[in-house]
Amino acid sequence: MRQLLRRVLVLGAMLGITATIQAEDWPQWLGTKRDAIWRETGIVDQFPASGLKPTWKVSIGQGYAGPAVAAGKVFVTDRVLNRGSANPANPFDSKTPVGGVERVLCLNEQTGEIIWKHEYPCTYRISYASGPRCTPTVDGDFVYTLGAMGDLFCLETATGKVVWSKNFIKDFGAEPPVWGFSSHPLVDGNKLICLVGGSQGRLVMAFDKRTGETIWKGHSCIGDFGYAPPVIYQVGQTRQLIIWHPQAVMGLDPETGKKFWQVPFESKFALTAPMARYDDGRLFVTAFYNGPLMLKLDTDKPGASILWKGKSNSERPDKTDGLHSIMPTPLFHGDTIYGICSYGELRGLDANTGKRLWADMRAASPDGEPLRWGNAFLVENGDRVFLFNERGELIIAKLSREGYTELSRTKLLEPTNKMAPGRPAVVWMHPAFANKAVIARNDQEIVRYSLAK
Repeated sequence: MRQLLRRVLVLGAMLGITATIQAEDWPQWLGTKRDAIWRETGIVDQFPASGLKPTWKVSIGQGYAGPAVAAGKVFVTDRVLNRGSANPANPFDSKTPVGGVERVLCLNEQTGEIIWKHEYPCTYRISYASGPRCTPTVDGDFVYTLGAMGDLFCLETATGKVVWSKNFIKDFGAEPPVWGFSSHPLVDGNKLICLVGGSQGRLVMAFDKRTGETIWKGHSCIGDFGYAPPVIYQVGQTRQLIIWHPQAVMGLDPETGKKFWQVPFESKFALTAPMARYDDGRLFVTAFYNGPLMLKLDTDKPGASILWKGKSNSERPDKTDGLHSIMPTPLFHGDTIYGICSYGELRGLDANTGKRLWADMRAASPDGEPLRWGNAFLVENGDRVFLFNERGELIIAKLSREGYTELSRTKLLEPTNKMAPGRPAVVWMHPAFANKAVIARNDQEIVRYSLAK
């Protein structure tokens, strides 16, 4: 009897471990490993014909920042205009000051109840002045947020208390990018790595994540320094910090900031928003105007060379020859790349040559018409992909070298952002996929839907 009881207890413990493994938070940009892979199982195969019912909805202000989810809490940033203030009629206007406050909100993951909020005054002088851009980065007891005007905060996750803060403009002589500070901070060991854009060799900086003290700084980029998030990849025996700015792609030592290699790559209007993707010795980037670049990284010792490059410098759909993404980070595995091109086409590319395999408008544009800056964010889950498009729709699909196969589609949110000229309202915010649910937001509300079978 005692032996049977021991077996039952062991089995129960194993099941508990399995349940823990199956649950997954979304603590930063693109998930637990910053790779746009959602590793949970037990997720729905089809959405109900009547649509999903929200677990909760909570009012929220303006913002392009996606949510982060960790330890039962949801973290998101937004912006509230001062009374009497309004965003410029021309969304490209980056000169007119717009008064308001940026906020960091912490919500209960299960109920949506606001646990705490931190707010600070912030006057915008950027294009598309509709709120912060960066997903919060959660690391244990602390959450790191970066606002559109360069306000960096380390806050206690339990209380919202400020542990330390920096302002990239005031503290480091940075000039705000045209579309605001948008490069999601990266935690690596004891460091918080940021694309700062500061003067005096402070393009990239590593801060002590507990104190905010500078660990290292380095490199420069004349003019607008871009938007691509920093990311670290294991290349052979070397960990490399990949920095893509409007003049070049660089591989750095994440411990010291020392440059391993650099490959020139000019990006018109500094449109370097999608994160660089790596697979099996190859590094891929894609820019709105200048298109794709595939680098071969030396796995024996740090080094890089061009494997292939797009030939078009136009974003026009009839002139693009590969993938010209403006915001969404593509998926890259093995011989195939999938991503959203300049006018909303979902495209498949041969990773070895850059040749386009197919193009399909249905994911980003339900009526099939090309849409300038058309968007859908891609996240893998098993052998499927979840796409959240600018119409507020969530799609389950399968992508292969043969094409796009849609399995199911449902509406999560109404588009509310009206700053895209000549376009209907859009939702340009990356959702979070955590604990068998999706959490998404627009400029008015944040919502959670269960996606458990």
